[in-house]
Amino acid sequence: MDTAVTPVQQRNLERAWGCKVIDRTGLILDIFGERAATREGTLQVELAHLEYQRSRLVRSWTHLERQRGGFGFLGGPGETQIEADRRLIGDRLAKIRKELEQVRRTRGLHRSARRRVPFPVIALVGYTNAGKSTLFNSLTGADVVARDQLFATLDPTMRGIQLPSGRRAILSDTVGFISDLPTELVAAFRATLEEVAEASVILHVRDAAHPDSAAQRADVVAVLESLAADGTLATDWPERTIEVLNKADLLGGVDAVQARPGAVVVSAITREGVPGLMGVLDARIMAGMETADYTLRPDDGAALAWLYENGDVVTRADSDDGIRVTVRLLPADRARFARRP
Repeated sequence: MDTAVTPVQQRNLERAWGCKVIDRTGLILDIFGERAATREGTLQVELAHLEYQRSRLVRSWTHLERQRGGFGFLGGPGETQIEADRRLIGDRLAKIRKELEQVRRTRGLHRSARRRVPFPVIALVGYTNAGKSTLFNSLTGADVVARDQLFATLDPTMRGIQLPSGRRAILSDTVGFISDLPTELVAAFRATLEEVAEASVILHVRDAAHPDSAAQRADVVAVLESLAADGTLATDWPERTIEVLNKADLLGGVDAVQARPGAVVVSAITREGVPGLMGVLDARIMAGMETADYTLRPDDGAALAWLYENGDVVTRADSDDGIRVTVRLLPADRARFARRP
């Protein structure tokens, strides 16, 4: 059933048809359960599964009356099987949430460590099966699993890349979106989308060859807007987003694809258009830099080397009084340099 089905509807349909009935949410959860690879992904899938199943216990256990009798000489109905199962599910949900909170804290520590060595973060987002992982591999030379199937990626993956200017950046691959995403999954997979919130640039990867490409774009934008509405994502995300039309090879090449202004057309498989995308990324990150002037001591070679490594040195003038440099830096890098002893 390509829609949400209530527990009562599911029970009635199964009785009428004599077979198992799975609704849209149940199918997506089953796919996620097969694809989860890391500990975090497994926990998130189990959390969503339990939230989903808790509302369907009535359908599963209507044939059972009780699990055990009451206490002492009073007797009484005791605890039914459904009550016991609800209690067990509640206990398991509490444990999973605690473990996921630890995962989020660990991820937060990793982000804090990256801020101390603040390479800009580039996050890939898009509809499921839009080719994000293939583009990730093309940009980084990694071998992340990329298949022609829904939700091949469930866990965020990060790799370092070198931009044409020589600057280093971190590229993050994220879980794919889908229309009418079940509410259980929106909550359970919030941690995987936290990398998007931290990104300096968001690459919205679209399947240009898909007949419903425009509708898929609207679904992804709706999810990002919902993340911005609840404070997970900053409201300036549209200014940080670059639209990437992928799979141009299926349409006759990059030149054959009509794109809106500002969008970049690529084929992650053939790498056509990928060098141009790298140039656009470089320019976008450079545009976020600030210009600063410094006068360094003649013997402070370490500071000069740091500026060359982390910024774009525009001018340099050496004299007996010191070394005067004009350099473009990311705001985080400028703050780091100001904190140097």
